[in-house]
Amino acid sequence: MIKVTGVKFKTAGKIYDFKSDAFVLKEGDAVIVETEQGLGFGKIAIPPVEIENVGKKLKQIVRVATEKDFLKREELKKLEKRVFNFCIQCINDLDLLMNLFSVESTFDRNKLTFFYTADGRIDFRELIKLLVKEFSIRIEMRQVGIRNLSKHCGGIGKCGRELCCSSFMHTFEPVSIRMAKEQGLSLNPTKISGVCGRLMCCLTFENETYKSLKRGMPKLGKKITIKEGKGKVVRQNVLKESVTIRLEDNTEIEKTIQQLTNSITESTKE
Repeated sequence: MIKVTGVKFKTAGKIYDFKSDAFVLKEGDAVIVETEQGLGFGKIAIPPVEIENVGKKLKQIVRVATEKDFLKREELKKLEKRVFNFCIQCINDLDLLMNLFSVESTFDRNKLTFFYTADGRIDFRELIKLLVKEFSIRIEMRQVGIRNLSKHCGGIGKCGRELCCSSFMHTFEPVSIRMAKEQGLSLNPTKISGVCGRLMCCLTFENETYKSLKRGMPKLGKKITIKEGKGKVVRQNVLKESVTIRLEDNTEIEKTIQQLTNSITESTKE
């Protein structure tokens, strides 16, 4: 049996499993851990749980963060800011078409990772030479998508709340225009796109509920006969579980699915 603890390095970042051995840890505790890139500074997201067979080799939690570790983290933040400003100046001097938005240093200060967005591939060999010459640290340039930019920078969504991606979402789920159609939303791109310019992630949250509710509802355009007469379905209200039927005399009547089931006397094909 080994103790496995979930650690994350960013507020809404992915949670990674680490061995915690005899450490007494609780959610929110700061820890120093081993990573493939070197030492890392993270926080406990999932308290230790004893597991018999993990199935993979896990890195180790080195120690609970000390006051010196917190002071070192503050120094690294200052370094990251200085490196960021220097890199922006170099990008402008070299006229590179890239948008640098974050620089991160490993806790043992042996590597700097530069996160950027760009429309295509960038030849940043000269940029790396300037960075290595200035800071004498191993450099990694990492191109990411526009959603990662929003996740890192944060902001306020159209709903008036903090962006989902920067507050609690660990990974990005696929979003499609079909989800907006399922929920009866306007297909105007400006209304269903987030601050990143892509379809809003929240379209995925209720999609399965809408799909489940709509399975028991007659489709739009379906011709049906109820006690009031013959007509066809012209609107659906998924949350109210009701449909609007337009009769042959052009009057419209709204019925819940339960009422519809009780009143239908005959159904024909669409």
